Amino acid sequence: MEPAGMANSWGSLLQEQQQLEELAQQAVDRALAEGVLLRTPQEPSSSDVVSYAPFTLFPSLVPGALLEQAYAVQMDFNLLVDAVSQNAAFLERTLSSTIKRDTFTARLFDIHKQVLEEGIAQTVFLGLNRSDYMFQRNADGSPALKQIEINTISASFGGLASRTPAVHRHVLSVLGKTKEAAKILSNNPSKGLALGIAKAWELYGSAKALVLLIAQEKERNIFDQRAIENELLARNIHVIRRRFEDVSEKGSLDQDRKLFVDGQEIAVVYFRDGYMPSQYNLQNWGARLLLERSCAVKCPDIATQLAGTKKVQQELSRVGVLEALLPGQPEAVARLRATFAGLYSLDMGGEGDQAIAEALAAPSRFVLKPQREGGGNNLYGEEMTQALERLKDSEERASYILMEKIEPEPFGNCLLRPGSPVRVSQCISELGIFGVYVRQGKTLVMNRHVGHLLRTKAIEHADGGVAAGVAVLDNPYPA
Repeated sequence: MEPAGMANSWGSLLQEQQQLEELAQQAVDRALAEGVLLRTPQEPSSSDVVSYAPFTLFPSLVPGALLEQAYAVQMDFNLLVDAVSQNAAFLERTLSSTIKRDTFTARLFDIHKQVLEEGIAQTVFLGLNRSDYMFQRNADGSPALKQIEINTISASFGGLASRTPAVHRHVLSVLGKTKEAAKILSNNPSKGLALGIAKAWELYGSAKALVLLIAQEKERNIFDQRAIENELLARNIHVIRRRFEDVSEKGSLDQDRKLFVDGQEIAVVYFRDGYMPSQYNLQNWGARLLLERSCAVKCPDIATQLAGTKKVQQELSRVGVLEALLPGQPEAVARLRATFAGLYSLDMGGEGDQAIAEALAAPSRFVLKPQREGGGNNLYGEEMTQALERLKDSEERASYILMEKIEPEPFGNCLLRPGSPVRVSQCISELGIFGVYVRQGKTLVMNRHVGHLLRTKAIEHADGGVAAGVAVLDNPYPA
């Protein structure tokens, strides 16, 4: 389909304000009925009052070939993340400059070193990740799949993503577009994520052991997490939710380094917290170390969290690195490399100097990224220029990477949010694919893709996670 066509898929519908407002009411009511829910900013710790999670009025066109390509490369990314997490020398070498300047990465790395020195107690490893892409507009107008990042800890929205297809089918059905409604793909990542947790629980081998979900005190996105808990409960696997503080106060290891919380043995620790510096104090770091030292299956273990850093992503794009990590797998290497955007090191030295000079000469072509998860951290344009001018002679620059800016073809859609008027915005989308793998010792016993997430944002917002209040939930309409 022509990019122009992509831009105007629901074009005529976007002209009629009254119809948009009526459709939006229908869509919001259906979203609430389907469980597309968030707690409110005012009451983030209570479900007494909830609202709908922001979403698009219409599904957004995604080229079918690119959706297929993203799915096809996901098992390769699972293998790659797992290989990086097991390669202590690679992690140490790659992160050496970053940990000098980035205290958060340094703290994680300290725990990693401590656990390696003591000997890793866990024998089963579980990865639940989400690889995110945008559609780069090539010179000839055709779109190409380019990876933005891979999230190896607390990859979210697998639960809510399973609830949104019904909402978009509803909108299209109301318009009498039943043929189009049928083209919206069913999608249930939370079921697949739960399958991975269940497999790890089973291999841990204790029928009475529980799954521990490490939760934030204030969690607006609780319904997304409950979707996974409910899938596990249906398999008779019980989940307890605790904060780092609770683990610190009531967690302990026995002589075999089995983990107990409130006197109950824990088979799997699933982190939905612990990916940003603000989520840790001294007590929380202590709790994280206790969890890492245990033989419980951590999702992720500390090495896998480090494997998801921006600096590792940049290193993986260097010539020959994929080949060394995935020997004898040239097809996988080719599939992976095809999705890489331009990534540049800012380590001290000629290579970093050149990258900075290029970015200062053409700031619109680049984005500056710190080693952070959670959205809202990247620097663009004037802000990026100021930061580079400040950083260019300082070793602190090594804790950032520079990335080619992906420029997708914008299109019209309506972003529906509580309290906001219904209006058409120019938007771009980001496609995420959920991956699950389980390894026992050196044997991979599960490696699969389990669903997708499409998030869409208005182009005035350069950087945004859904929870950061910028991107909204969407569904791909295969073009």
